Amino acid sequence: MEKFTGDYKAEERKMLAGEFYDGFDPYLDELRKQARHKVKALVETRDEPEKYKEAVRNLLGTTTDGNAIIDLPVFFDYGYNTHVGKSFYMNSMGVILDCARVDIGDNVMIGPGVHIYAVEHHTDPKLRLGGPDIARPIRIGNNVWIGGRSIILSGVTIGDNVTVGAGSVVTKDVPDNVVVVGNPARILRHV
Repeated sequence: MEKFTGDYKAEERKMLAGEFYDGFDPYLDELRKQARHKVKALVETRDEPEKYKEAVRNLLGTTTDGNAIIDLPVFFDYGYNTHVGKSFYMNSMGVILDCARVDIGDNVMIGPGVHIYAVEHHTDPKLRLGGPDIARPIRIGNNVWIGGRSIILSGVTIGDNVTVGAGSVVTKDVPDNVVVVGNPARILRHV
């Protein structure tokens, strides 16, 4: 990137390492701008299957089978930190704040309006005003269905064969083979 000088990737390295970083860093802002342009390409190619598949591959860090479907509108902070497996489907109005790596397994369906936040702000109000953020990775296993308007918070791992009920807020790790619901999400039953 020609317009940046010095160690312009320092804040990105901190972000990816799980350290406090400046979310208003100019280079990070440029990367978010690039993600917005990649999302725009999704919009422009949605009705052209081959171009759309290429736009999805260009947005995401990886997609296993090249058949990921992302309905619009959608928002990604960076896109390149999101990695999806086979048969990935994300319904409209999804948000992935992928400041840390977001790994999504095979056969995952994400309902409308689901938000996945791999970033959090400082809880100390004085420090929060200065803007330091911290990012923690999220892992979503295989054969997972996340119901509409659910929220997945940073640092969470969701196991395989899990259903997250609509409107749930997942604040802690979820084991395999369960249905979780509520705010905060709790195990409703084992499957």
